[in-house]
Amino acid sequence: QMQLVESGGGLVQAGGSLRLSCAASGILLGGYSVGWFRRHPGKEREFVAAINWSGRNTNYADSVKGRFTISRGNAGNTVYLQMDSLNPEDTAVYYCARGKYNSDISADHGNFDYWGQGTQVTVSS
Repeated sequence: QMQLVESGGGLVQAGGSLRLSCAASGILLGGYSVGWFRRHPGKEREFVAAINWSGRNTNYADSVKGRFTISRGNAGNTVYLQMDSLNPEDTAVYYCARGKYNSDISADHGNFDYWGQGTQVTVSS
């Protein structure tokens, strides 16, 4: 079965940190760009961060720049999202997605084809 699985979500106090992981099963992440998106309750899905196939190029939403870091595992088939200085506005379901291409790190969710089921992140004030 081809799927992406997110993990690492949970409840954290404002100012705290979480590390999300995105692992692939049945498909490869290595060689493709990977993105993280999130959906706040009652709102549209929004871009958070993306990384290209090599890990050398990244892109972040302005709202998370300087607080979140996207990276790739050594084997290439896991992608992480380190989230620091969390605030209640970061509360959302977070999704990882595999890009259709190896270098596209744009915020357009149409450029991503495989999606995970999401992991809940809740930040209390």
